[in-house]
Amino acid sequence: MKINLSKIELFMTAKIFAVCAALFLGVVFPSVSWAGPAPPLEEVIESLQKIYEKTQDFQAGFIQETTVKSIRKTDTEEGTVCFKNPRQMLWDYKKPKVKKLIINAQKAWLYLPSDKTVYVQESNRIFKSEALIKFLSGLGKLHHDFTIQYASPAVDSDGNYLLLLYPREKGASYSYLKMTIAKDNFYILQVGFDDVMGNSTLLKFSDIKMNRGLSSKRFQFKPPPGVSIFKMP
Repeated sequence: MKINLSKIELFMTAKIFAVCAALFLGVVFPSVSWAGPAPPLEEVIESLQKIYEKTQDFQAGFIQETTVKSIRKTDTEEGTVCFKNPRQMLWDYKKPKVKKLIINAQKAWLYLPSDKTVYVQESNRIFKSEALIKFLSGLGKLHHDFTIQYASPAVDSDGNYLLLLYPREKGASYSYLKMTIAKDNFYILQVGFDDVMGNSTLLKFSDIKMNRGLSSKRFQFKPPPGVSIFKMP
């Protein structure tokens, strides 16, 4: 069986980027509502930074749309995602196929039940120096790691805020992140990015819950009997 390791690594890295984006934007802001056009950008950035630093865990439902540029095909998947600081996450896919991506400070597992296969890798291979990864340890600073601006237009047809985040780090695996933030409660509505191959990922979040005291047991994984285990370098 030939294993496409680069594809598995890309899968893991894409999920990390998406959940990081959700972490510092998918939160309840203070009871402040700006009428009319988008508020000053600096006010939004400062609020994002302060609230992210207080985030201990995060869980939400998600719908993921992935478009492969080379074949012009879009796949849609859905499930739930959980994060716990530092560096613990679980992507639990329910449709159309069941699969799990579990990451903690030591290991990363990609479990494909239909294939009876588990891919495992040291998590330090996943948590590299990318700007978004810093947020998993609470070390990231938005102004330091990104150039941030409003998109054009700055709001969508419903008045939600549209942001673009460009990584300052050279050699990042994505050119920029695209964010849509709800105007009323400042929950993230969606986050999108393109990888280095030109493939696009769009995630839409729902039923967001913050700081509920998630147990670290959620981020441990023991391969079930009878599965093939492939260790990645």
